[in-house]
Amino acid sequence: MKKLLFFLLPLFFAAKGISQELPHYLTEHEKSILQTYKPPTFEKGFIIPPNKPVRTMAEWEQFEGIMITWTSYTSILRQIVDYAQDEGLVYIVCSDSNTVKNYLTSGNVPLYNLRFIIAQFNSIWIRDYGPWCVYSNNADSMYIIDWTYNRPRPLDDLIPGVFANRQNIPLYQMTTAPYNFVATGGNFMTDGNGTGFSSKLIINENPGKTEADIDTMMRRFMGINRYIKMNTLPYDGIHHIDMHMKLLDEETLLVGQYPAGMADGPQIEANLAYVLSNFTTCYGRPYKVVRIPMPPDAQGYYPNNGGDYRTYTNSLIVNKTVIVPTYELKYDTTALRIYRDAMPGYRVVGINSNQIIPALGTIHCITKEIGVSDPVFISHRKILSTANFTNGYEVKAYLKTSTGINSASVFWSTDTTQGFNSLLMNQFAADSFSASIPNQPLNTKIFYYISASSNSGRTVNKPLPSPAGAYQFTVDTQVPVELISFNAVSEKNNVILNWETATETNNYGFEIERKFDDFTTVGFVAGNGTSTEKKKYSFTDKNIPEGKYTYRIKQIDFNGKFAYSNSIEITVDNPAQFTLEQNYPNPFNPSTIIRYTVPSNQSSIINHNSSIINPEPSLVSLNVYDVLGNEVATLVNKQQTPGTYQVEFSAANAARNLSSGIYFYKISVGGFTAVKKMQFLK
Repeated sequence: MKKLLFFLLPLFFAAKGISQELPHYLTEHEKSILQTYKPPTFEKGFIIPPNKPVRTMAEWEQFEGIMITWTSYTSILRQIVDYAQDEGLVYIVCSDSNTVKNYLTSGNVPLYNLRFIIAQFNSIWIRDYGPWCVYSNNADSMYIIDWTYNRPRPLDDLIPGVFANRQNIPLYQMTTAPYNFVATGGNFMTDGNGTGFSSKLIINENPGKTEADIDTMMRRFMGINRYIKMNTLPYDGIHHIDMHMKLLDEETLLVGQYPAGMADGPQIEANLAYVLSNFTTCYGRPYKVVRIPMPPDAQGYYPNNGGDYRTYTNSLIVNKTVIVPTYELKYDTTALRIYRDAMPGYRVVGINSNQIIPALGTIHCITKEIGVSDPVFISHRKILSTANFTNGYEVKAYLKTSTGINSASVFWSTDTTQGFNSLLMNQFAADSFSASIPNQPLNTKIFYYISASSNSGRTVNKPLPSPAGAYQFTVDTQVPVELISFNAVSEKNNVILNWETATETNNYGFEIERKFDDFTTVGFVAGNGTSTEKKKYSFTDKNIPEGKYTYRIKQIDFNGKFAYSNSIEITVDNPAQFTLEQNYPNPFNPSTIIRYTVPSNQSSIINHNSSIINPEPSLVSLNVYDVLGNEVATLVNKQQTPGTYQVEFSAANAARNLSSGIYFYKISVGGFTAVKKMQFLK
């Protein structure tokens, strides 16, 4: 491996050694040194991408174990160790293993699956700076990928190299131009099949890179071929997506939910609508969305009112156990039930996180998964429902190991209390296997899972906790139209519905139904008769008064038969007052987002249902000024109808080069004017 020299570490860290209480966010001292900070590069490691295609493992795959850093919040770490070592190894980065052992045993935690890494460190937040495990050619050799931590914490930044060196695993570092890449683990998730998710913090923190540059680096180092980026949230100070969402499997998104209009709720809903409207799963189907509450703090406050950023999505999946942060019984009971319903067969446990959440992080933020060295990778498009075909129900899977597949089977049952039947899977193409579950009567519920063994002796089930967590589907009558997506987006006082079909047979069309008190028909869209190609449809329900609505579509055949889609809920907000929000991020470099609200004009014509028929636009101007009152940018100068808007201000687009310092942005709408302050750090 190519040897590199360490950068000199700042005297601050050399003198301080190991920091015990660094928060997830930047301290004031760290802000002051960030602009001149030079991140370190480990002395042994590659600074170029792997020469083979790679795949980043998903969080629900089989792990060797997890990794933590033993520093602050030790009572929480002790509980994590207790649960996690039931499922695999726990690597503990620490300065003294005896101190850790004594603390664990004092809490009656056994010491049977622990590995200690004696190293210096700065903070507990190993999710952000810890090692990434990727596999060449999907399931061959394991490599460690190291990003540049977005905090000036050099000891933390070296931990991936320390681990790779200890385990003798090849290390690939994204720390040196042209592959220097600033990112954090809490702001990245993957489905294990080449799709990645992040907030746009990933773009803001790499100002020297275009989005195309970032996508290319993620593909070459991480195997991410499709990188989905969402807008950051106004009240989440670290802008990490694990604070409000989590992938539970390849096709299921767990998404936090605030009361309507509260805190980061509007942006979360907008981000979710963006994902559902523009992307399908790695198997070409709509994402399944599971909602989970974002609870207020003990005083009933949400983050927009200064409350703690309580979240249940910041959880850890470690093999067959899910560790969830908890806060108060009245909220926790619902959250844990949602996890158990969404993840059958898993052991779901909670750890009280009130002590750590004020630092803007919890369970997921302080743990990192370590993959097995010889994985059995199983990719399977699960059966959701099926018609009553006489030749049974085919189960296909992509199976890959470094040593080859020794055997693969499908286990199925119509009554799990009576056990499972076994079917040997046959290979029909390279790394592709299948078996067919025998034909069953209509309305039969079938449970099944896949089990594969490698020539090295490792056996893995899919889903991992099977048979307790087996997939299930129901044998149903064949429907003339296969609906593969249906979603809604609220824009101002309109609701835009989009849906897509995979196939159509004798499809006359779709009636659109809206429910406030009862369902009523609000429109019709003609179908395409009979088609074997994907067809996309759209309908806009205009001028809707504010409130929460339910929509469904009624698909009608030429012979009059019909079937309903699933129902979806959406909230329409007609703003009542002007607002100008604080820009975020702030301070910023190179760009920041400014949000503002233009309210409904009271002179608009109202119909008998209180719908706004013709909302009148207002002239909106939004400008940026320096401290001397000189205008440096015009962001908005046009007529806008009622609604909530956001605009991006980039220092690169200013009328002149901006120096670091304080700037002001001012909005004027009719007789309304507001000014707020922001800071640019060059």
